[in-house]
Amino acid sequence: MKITLLRHGEVQEKYLGKYNGHIDIQLSENGKTQAKKAAKELNSIAFERVYCSDLLRAKETLNAFHFHQNIIYSNQLREKSWGRHEGKSFDEIVAEGIEYESFLQWIEALDGESMAEYIEKVKTYFYETLLKENAQNILVVTHSGFIKTLLHITNDISLEEAFGISLPYGSSITLDTISL
Repeated sequence: MKITLLRHGEVQEKYLGKYNGHIDIQLSENGKTQAKKAAKELNSIAFERVYCSDLLRAKETLNAFHFHQNIIYSNQLREKSWGRHEGKSFDEIVAEGIEYESFLQWIEALDGESMAEYIEKVKTYFYETLLKENAQNILVVTHSGFIKTLLHITNDISLEEAFGISLPYGSSITLDTISL
């Protein structure tokens, strides 16, 4: 089984570089172009199952594919919730008085889901939903945080290492579950 994880296209400019979490944001014009490019690049793969975050930026990315099969939309594929810090940049959060000491300290200092809760949600969705599919090729349109958290889990790397992986808007990573 191969699972292709596609990060949604670029968001509207005022949300770039922000902790967007559960905010329902549209794609920018560039993001729509990225979605079309991703669809063209992945067009040769016969996806038997398609999963997508229920947030607008992921749905708009998926729209570029023109799938005819059933798409499963799920709030379990969302980015981590950042609570009252959603829509704010690193600098805006620091200006509120939260100091950056280390990667994990920073994540836990922000509101929303705890990282432990989020990791468990990603792990559960991966093992209890995606891996239980009877399909050779699955497409998952989701968010950077979900993908990087899943890479932390499946590649046995630290969360900080996983979040240090470059994953541009509209890019994808394919997991071959045989090697997991």
